[in-house]
Amino acid sequence: MRATVVVRPKPGILDPQGEAVRDSLSKLGFPVAGARVGRIVELELEASELASARAQVERMCEQLLANPLIESYEIEVETVR
Repeated sequence: MRATVVVRPKPGILDPQGEAVRDSLSKLGFPVAGARVGRIVELELEASELASARAQVERMCEQLLANPLIESYEIEVETVR
């Protein structure tokens, strides 16, 4: 199984990287009202069932991959053939 986790700062949390991207894009002539910078984590899992794989990745996010106080995350799990 393959899982993709997208981690972003929660709304209302300061995002200095996002602000720098927005400012730089504006200076280049691109009118951008806002930008948020996050990260993508791709995982190869040794799970056999979709539900158990998703639960495992959920625990990974809660314990290591995201800071639940300031970040939100989205999980996508797919079977690899």
